[in-house]
Amino acid sequence: MTVAVYPGSFDPVTYGHLDIVARASRLFDRLYVAVLENPAKRALFSVEERLAMLEEACRPYANVRCESFSGLVVEYAAARQATAIVRGLRAVSDFEYEFVMATMNRHLDDRVETVFIMTSSEYAFVSSSLVKEVASFGGDVSRWVPPGAAKRLRERLATRGAGSAHPSPGPTMPGEGGEAAR
Repeated sequence: MTVAVYPGSFDPVTYGHLDIVARASRLFDRLYVAVLENPAKRALFSVEERLAMLEEACRPYANVRCESFSGLVVEYAAARQATAIVRGLRAVSDFEYEFVMATMNRHLDDRVETVFIMTSSEYAFVSSSLVKEVASFGGDVSRWVPPGAAKRLRERLATRGAGSAHPSPGPTMPGEGGEAAR
């Protein structure tokens, strides 16, 4: 059985992420979509909330499991008997960051390969950070996130006073998640 992990922050999950999930789920017998528990990164949603959004969005894929992890992704991959780490690429600037992370991961565990999947062109500009920024100004993000994520964004930002207190979007590119070799 071929097993892969697709790590990320998924804060929130976007259709760009789901494009990678759909395509990777056809390449591997089992795909673990894994939310990185990174206390150093200020997330809008808790790990549990991000996991719930992912589980809802990934329900159509029978071979996909959603989990959270902390630590090195290569250690998580080894614990799941995965031979590949899936990473989505939106632009050349993503590749530069991801190449460095893939090289580090290869030095940490040469039994795990990094598989890059180019995102579909309609999602090449979409990032969780940009989605949060648009939503914080009251913009409609339903074109870029699943309904459950859009609803949670509206609710979360309403409690924060959307339009007045904007979430820090953080880096949008390259390596938005920063989860590869942590």
